[in-house]
Amino acid sequence: MAKKSLIVKCNREPKFSTRRYNRCRICGRPRGYMRDFDMCRLCFRKLASEGQIPGVTKSSW
Repeated sequence: MAKKSLIVKCNREPKFSTRRYNRCRICGRPRGYMRDFDMCRLCFRKLASEGQIPGVTKSSW
């Protein structure tokens, strides 16, 4: 889990638009962020394997 203070800081409106920082909307993790889903790779993998993200399936060939 990310520190609460950094999550709150990220949610505030930045002084300049380039200071925007992407964080996972579920756990607040700053790294491994996927823009298409607004979450980190760990939360994405967990929710995808549970079938809670529509249109995402585990690949097999």
